[in-house]
Amino acid sequence: MKRIFLPVLTAIALAACGGGDISQADAEAREEALKAAVPIKTFGANPVSIWNEIAYETVGRVTGHDLVTVHLAMYDAVIAIAGTHQPYAIRPATSGAGAGEVAMKAAAIEAAYRVLKGLYSPVPSANYETAYADGISELPDGDAKTRGMAIGAEVAAGMLALRANDGRATVLPPYVPGTLPGQFRGTNPVNRIAPYVKPFATLSHSQFRAPGPSALDSDAYTRDFNEVKLMASATSTQRSAEQTEVARFFTEPPSPWTYRNLRQFATAHESLVDNARLTAIMWTAYQDALSSCFETKYHFNFWRPTSAIQLADSDGNAATLADAAWTPVVPTPNHPEYPSAHNCATGAVMEVVRDFYGTKKLKFSFNSTVTGTTHYYDSTDDLIKDNTNGRVWGGMHFRTSNEDGAELGKQVAKWVAKNYFQPIK
Repeated sequence: MKRIFLPVLTAIALAACGGGDISQADAEAREEALKAAVPIKTFGANPVSIWNEIAYETVGRVTGHDLVTVHLAMYDAVIAIAGTHQPYAIRPATSGAGAGEVAMKAAAIEAAYRVLKGLYSPVPSANYETAYADGISELPDGDAKTRGMAIGAEVAAGMLALRANDGRATVLPPYVPGTLPGQFRGTNPVNRIAPYVKPFATLSHSQFRAPGPSALDSDAYTRDFNEVKLMASATSTQRSAEQTEVARFFTEPPSPWTYRNLRQFATAHESLVDNARLTAIMWTAYQDALSSCFETKYHFNFWRPTSAIQLADSDGNAATLADAAWTPVVPTPNHPEYPSAHNCATGAVMEVVRDFYGTKKLKFSFNSTVTGTTHYYDSTDDLIKDNTNGRVWGGMHFRTSNEDGAELGKQVAKWVAKNYFQPIK
């Protein structure tokens, strides 16, 4: 794989925003930060990481809400035995006291398996049936295994009941595209159902609604508009090859890109409890942030840069000039522009990771099958910055949308961490 190192990306970002070449002092500071960053380690596959992948592959790629349910079930099952933190929701009647590591593994496997079976049966289930049989058979028979399986089954049943009739079957009226300046023009946009699905942790999906896109006649909108128009055109001569790579890096479909790259955090600890807890917080914050993001999107219904630039002669802003032939360098997703869903999710996940480790100075990497490259980061903030630049340089989003999306995600993550998964005092 080609390797893209973050100091290079940071220099590109500074130049694009008018900062010029990166100074020697800045370069040295980045190098020191890299040395100070704590690497995210990997301790190999465990029931949490294994069933994360099984869940994702189930029935043609499991939905985000169902993956969260799987992780919450594994967490509640494991924590019922470990007894170190508050459960998310389910307290099984079977005692897990003193049952140990074998019981925790059995509980995690049983909980994940039964959630998937409950959600997707009678759809063909060879992938998780085989994995379940293999995983359980590898554990030594005895009281610990028996109790763990009983706990996992109880938690799964409780979690399935809790998430039954979660709102995803809500029937929505046909979407009517906008016709006024600033309104989204797409037809049959995706993920309209997200605001109607019951939150996992937040009080409502409007609780952390972003403040709204910049007014069309504002300086902020003018600045964002002209940046995208200049940098993100399919024919732009201002965008470097490195910036084009960054734009393309983040165009892999969100589902495989996210699940694959976040799986590293499911193997980041020796302790199964820590892996179960971190991933439960992460996926809960991720999904609630995304749902909140789409609630905001469909509340404001703001137009994408392509529409904004092609129709700029209608926006009432003399500083934004129309180009009817303008097209972005990469495809634009079919849903309203504001805020950036990529950064709502990224902001949430990185806030969870920062809080869990107690520092933003963490060394980790993400990869993309679109570019065949890996980006290396030494701070949780740096992934957000890289993502922001990619969405702007690709012509999918205005910079303000990315910044507000990341802030929305952070606020959701802080709420989740404050109100759930707390240690038992």
